[in-house]
Amino acid sequence: MHESGRRDSADRRRAGRLVVPSQQAPADRSLLERSAIEELSHHADPWRVLRILSEFVEGFDALNEVGPAVTVFGSARAKHDDPYYKAGRSLGAALANRGFAVITGGGPGIMEAVNRGCHEVGGLSVGCNIELPHEQSLNRYVDLGVEFRYFFVRKNMFVKYARGFVIFPGGFGTLDELFESLTLAQTGKIEHFPIVLFGSPYWRGLLEWLQDHVLASGAIAPDDLKLMTITDDPDEAAEMATRPLPVRVEEPREQTGEPKADAQ
Repeated sequence: MHESGRRDSADRRRAGRLVVPSQQAPADRSLLERSAIEELSHHADPWRVLRILSEFVEGFDALNEVGPAVTVFGSARAKHDDPYYKAGRSLGAALANRGFAVITGGGPGIMEAVNRGCHEVGGLSVGCNIELPHEQSLNRYVDLGVEFRYFFVRKNMFVKYARGFVIFPGGFGTLDELFESLTLAQTGKIEHFPIVLFGSPYWRGLLEWLQDHVLASGAIAPDDLKLMTITDDPDEAAEMATRPLPVRVEEPREQTGEPKADAQ
């Protein structure tokens, strides 16, 4: 009986707020790859919109009271003896000591390191986890965790409740988050939003390529490269990511919750 129950548990995974059979396709895949039946019926997508809406509402409700925060991205594969894991832990503590919560993807590696450093000094450690084909559970240092089915909903939470980003070395997911943040800043969707690259040996080649090829071809402007700063020091990264907003704010900043400068 015990063995049967253990096997049943192993065959299941988290899917948003639910636990489902591991064979069930993730919600993102169901959204992007429609079956032949769905193509004929045209009924599934309108109802799925309500699920997406509910996920936005749940995320807004859960994170609305977080307060000033910095979102940190980085590889889920970093081990405890990785120098970047140690630096992430120091960054989490440095941000908490400045009165900032940290927001990560809630998983292992760099995400765990940052949550851990924040949690250990009494800061608010937030994790926004995502449903994946192979389960990625929230790490044990998350104080406030939210499970998401859809990447695009989760990405919105990373931006809406943060004052800045710190980007550690990572893979495709980290690169995606870096370039999305750069696009939002470049197009003015987010203002005064520090984007800090941590680890100059890792990022220097990318920056050189952007300058030598992307800028040289005219695909970006010289000022676009100024959207990023780079450091190898956790305390400096914390200072860069939490610099005060400009004194004058003509319009409320929906992404950060900052009021107008003359608001009481």
